[in-house]
Amino acid sequence: MQVVVGAGAVGSVVARLLVEQGERVRVITRSGSGPDGVERIAADASTELTKYVDGATAIYSCAGPAYDKWTSQWPPLGAALIGAAEASGAVLVTTGNLYGYGAVDRPMTEDLPLLPNTVKGRVRTKLWTDALEAHHAGRIRTAEVRGSDYLGAGAVSPFSVTVLPKVIAGKRGMMPGDLDAPHSWTYVGDVARTLIAVAGDESAWGRAWHAPTPGPVSVRHLADRAALMAGAPKAKVAAMPGWILKLAGLVDPSAREMVEMQYQWQRPFVLDSTAATVAFGLQPTATDDALREMIGKGK
Repeated sequence: MQVVVGAGAVGSVVARLLVEQGERVRVITRSGSGPDGVERIAADASTELTKYVDGATAIYSCAGPAYDKWTSQWPPLGAALIGAAEASGAVLVTTGNLYGYGAVDRPMTEDLPLLPNTVKGRVRTKLWTDALEAHHAGRIRTAEVRGSDYLGAGAVSPFSVTVLPKVIAGKRGMMPGDLDAPHSWTYVGDVARTLIAVAGDESAWGRAWHAPTPGPVSVRHLADRAALMAGAPKAKVAAMPGWILKLAGLVDPSAREMVEMQYQWQRPFVLDSTAATVAFGLQPTATDDALREMIGKGK
């Protein structure tokens, strides 16, 4: 049995791919949601996970608290995932991100030190280092798969929220940062494929991997491509002044939490996924294909 915690953009794809491979899949969410063909369990993974993982060979961590609840809700969830892996003997494979590297001036590879410069970066770093310490102590087996900002059906990012819907509607989208800076975008399906590949390869455990990700493109280029694919007028995008985001944060918790992450959009933000493409033979999905999927789903 394979256990998937979370049924968002990545978790749903992981579950569907595993079902296609003939696996028995159990999806655990607070609401009991999940794709067809799986066993769906409504439970709070931070307190009830262990009783649902007996007999599991892999646990896929694909859930996460609301952006403004990270400091209070991630630690108990992370501890529960480690506890469930230890109790069941299942390998724990976690969906991570790039926050732990902090602000860097080079393409990000897995051997970069974790030097977070934000509160959320420190939360993610602690989650991984706790799991890795348990791995080295022989208590669990674990690995992490990291991606950049997501593209694909169900993907949520500053671009998908503040730019893409406006561009498709022929309106002006706004987003904080340098709209022409190269930026890496990872397809949610490639994150899912990498999670499954890592879970099934014992030699891949005990480290982090970057999901296959194509070459970087700017927000402006992405908006132009989206407008063309959607048959919309030429994209209109503008850089949102930082004070507007801060003002929005006074009433919107998600906007408030985005303020400290703006360094990712003010300079080149490039992920190098060579290690995973070589190790697993996985090639990244083209950015146009990932973007087309978002437009087709009406994101």
